[in-house]
Amino acid sequence: MAQVSLRGIEKVYPNGFKAVNGVDLEIRDGEFMVFVGPSGCAKSTLLRMIAGLERITSGQLEIGGRTVNELPPKQRGIAMVFQNYALYPHMKVYDNLAFGLKLSGLPKAEVDQRVRHAAKLLEMEALLDRYPKQLSGGQAQRVAVGRAIVKKPEVFLFDEPLSNLDAKLRASMRVRLTDLHRTLRDQGQPATVVYVTHDQVEAMTMGERICVLKAGEIQQVDTPTALYERPANAFVASFIGSPEMNIRPAERQTVDGQPGVRLLFEGGQPSPWLPLPAERAQALDRNLTGARLQFGIRPEHIGLQPRADGRSMAVAATLRSVEHMGNEVFAHVSLGDVPITARAPAEDLVVLQGVARGAACTVHLHMAAAHLFDTASGARLC
Repeated sequence: MAQVSLRGIEKVYPNGFKAVNGVDLEIRDGEFMVFVGPSGCAKSTLLRMIAGLERITSGQLEIGGRTVNELPPKQRGIAMVFQNYALYPHMKVYDNLAFGLKLSGLPKAEVDQRVRHAAKLLEMEALLDRYPKQLSGGQAQRVAVGRAIVKKPEVFLFDEPLSNLDAKLRASMRVRLTDLHRTLRDQGQPATVVYVTHDQVEAMTMGERICVLKAGEIQQVDTPTALYERPANAFVASFIGSPEMNIRPAERQTVDGQPGVRLLFEGGQPSPWLPLPAERAQALDRNLTGARLQFGIRPEHIGLQPRADGRSMAVAATLRSVEHMGNEVFAHVSLGDVPITARAPAEDLVVLQGVARGAACTVHLHMAAAHLFDTASGARLC
């Protein structure tokens, strides 16, 4: 049983700064949970409190059903992988993996069995006789993970372990770590994982559930798909997704009895009027106070060509620039004076041939996929 329960967890430093503000979270047994958020949101502080490296000011922390607030790290049943790996440079890989087990007094045969089992899981049997200086970044990261595996902990804690790797190696290590988690779980070894990252791509591709944090408070906890499709507020909507969601101030307006919105921009020309689908308009009737709101739409729901199902609205725009990404393009345009980004297949760029920067063009908005947020609280209105 490796469930982790955080109940009313707070962290207040001696100078009075409150880094963590009443966090309540249940991390399920065997789950891969990712903490994600911008720098300074307290995700690493939360992880260090679970590990016992930061003292909890108030609240209750349970691991496997027992309260661990006052227990030292070595008694919590956890293993932590740090950002810098912290390998002993004078020891070979085998001894790095075995060191903690030898200190705990395990028999030599069991130490050897655990080390070789971890090396096999991580495909690094050939590295056991090397020193850390002879390892690549990815190999050193695997050794750090192996040192956690040999302890057979109840909970694995990862603090941005891939941030020092190049983009290609990060992508391959994401797959390796998620495969390892499933393998350990299938073998019956406790494999609850709490993983901290500021990279939302890591969070979306690795987490079974994601906890989005801002300024020491949880904004939303859900599956990657739910976070992307049904963000609880404008912060989550803008943080999850690349390129980020277009979120702009707007005002509700009715034209010929049809409800819709018009995007707003300080001191400039207003955007075209955008009609809302019936279900969005009804949600506004229930939830919106006043006329002002925030309008959000993801770049992939703004096309350069009409949708095949006919469920898109042609809108006059002005071309600002185009980014070529290989199989797709990011077209930066303006609706009136409001800048937005469209994401489209590369072949759709044909419609912009001969269109100069600053010239008129047309984009197609899938309004049924639009999001509406409260201006004051940021909460999703529908």
